[in-house]
Amino acid sequence: MQEFLDRLLAGIRGSQMLRLLVLCFWVLLLKIPAGMVESLVHERQQRRDEAVAEVSSKWGQTQAIDGPALVIPFTRNWTETLTDGRQVVRTATSRAVFLPESLRVTGRIDSRERNRGIFSVPVYTLDLLLEGEFARPDFSLLGAEPASIDWEHAQLAVGIADVRAIQEESRVIWNGQSLPLLPGTGDFKAAAGGVHALAAVNPEQESISFRVPLLLNGSQSAWLTPSGKTTRVTLESNHPDPGFQGNWLPTSHSEGPEGFTADWTISWLGRNYPQAWQNNEVSATQLEQSRFGVQLVNPVDQYRMAGRSVKYSDLFILLTFASIWLMEVLGRIRVHGIQYLLLGAALCLFYLLELALSEHLGFALAYLLASLSILGMVGGYALVMLRSPGRAGLLTAGVALLYAYLYVVLGNEDSALLVGSIGLFLVLGLVMVTTRRVDWSRGAAAPPAGPPR
Repeated sequence: MQEFLDRLLAGIRGSQMLRLLVLCFWVLLLKIPAGMVESLVHERQQRRDEAVAEVSSKWGQTQAIDGPALVIPFTRNWTETLTDGRQVVRTATSRAVFLPESLRVTGRIDSRERNRGIFSVPVYTLDLLLEGEFARPDFSLLGAEPASIDWEHAQLAVGIADVRAIQEESRVIWNGQSLPLLPGTGDFKAAAGGVHALAAVNPEQESISFRVPLLLNGSQSAWLTPSGKTTRVTLESNHPDPGFQGNWLPTSHSEGPEGFTADWTISWLGRNYPQAWQNNEVSATQLEQSRFGVQLVNPVDQYRMAGRSVKYSDLFILLTFASIWLMEVLGRIRVHGIQYLLLGAALCLFYLLELALSEHLGFALAYLLASLSILGMVGGYALVMLRSPGRAGLLTAGVALLYAYLYVVLGNEDSALLVGSIGLFLVLGLVMVTTRRVDWSRGAAAPPAGPPR
């Protein structure tokens, strides 16, 4: 009986299948520290977002420009029959809103960075010029009598998302006349905030020219609304990495280390609101849905890169453990399970180092320093664990290759699936070739087969 138990225990200890199950359990156990690092990435990203919100609230929020719009009041009269049969004439004031026949927007976005603690926030100053022409307002579709139109109290309004960030007092050139801008959007209710000017209209004129200069602070992105029947926009900036957003992409653009230039040409047929309406027939939501613009993109977001890299931790640990296990099988050595666990903990520590260093040094340098630190730790420990400089060097080189491979995957997000699939294919092929002579029933490498008889 004792002999049977001894043979059973010896078989269990020598079972490679059981050893593989134990290693899989270690991999699952190491998901706990990897998950803690991933949670820390999200926490640090949230703190960064809070810093961005704090700086933006003081410097200027994301800017969005609606308009300009010409608002003209008119009166409507109608007869109402009361319950006792008497008829009463009612009068109400309505407001007609007209958008420009043509709108040309030229602007420059001067980008810079503001720091809040260790966090850097992209902000900008937007120097914008809106110019174009309004056609003579046509009230025929609005049912207004010519005598009821109050041409003298017309307003030219421009919607601005964050009016606190207006940098200097500007004047509107309205049909050749200089007019001061006043706070608020006046009677233009489709915009939540902005400025307006008292701009009387001569009903005899076929067209009215305008010119509105604006100097605004903002952060992260800038948006425009295609208010003209034909809207042409030209934006330039010193920011090298634009992200074009919204309903329309630029018709042409150029990018380089010195900045970018982008041009849009947009027809009113692509919008979901008309050139003229009255009162609140068009809402702020409709204007917002037709916006387009540019986002000042950070080309390397260390938190996004760190979050993506930690998702590969399971694969890293599994491949490293598999390499050590193959050395056990082929070299007939013995590695204790605790040694596997300590080595896996070192691999998990890489992601924490990468995250902490990237907040101060940038992602590329942080990745290099973190990987070199862990490679030194792994190499030194493997020298004792594997009892061979050759095996330790081979394991260290394999882990270094994994880090280089991961960096390539992180830098090529669009082709990450292809690169990952090819990498796994090559790894599996290498394992199959390496273990082709292993006698799995005995858990050791079989001697080379002799020549056929």
